[in-house]
Amino acid sequence: MAKKKKSGAKTGKKPHKNKPTSKKFSKYTIEGDRVKRERFCPRCGPGVFLMVAKDRLYCGKCHYSEFISKSEEKK
Repeated sequence: MAKKKKSGAKTGKKPHKNKPTSKKFSKYTIEGDRVKRERFCPRCGPGVFLMVAKDRLYCGKCHYSEFISKSEEKK
């Protein structure tokens, strides 16, 4: 028996969506002849950087958070 199509059902592949490229280069700075890295997650280790938001630092892998106090934020 042949299968019946549902009315209004789409067939075929979904259109490809281009993802934004990684910006890992922005997590490194060069000071003299040394390369300095941004803050990394204390739980996951030096391979995982912390996201910098307005009032906190956040790890997307293990969900670790550090909140920035208002006095540190002004510096």
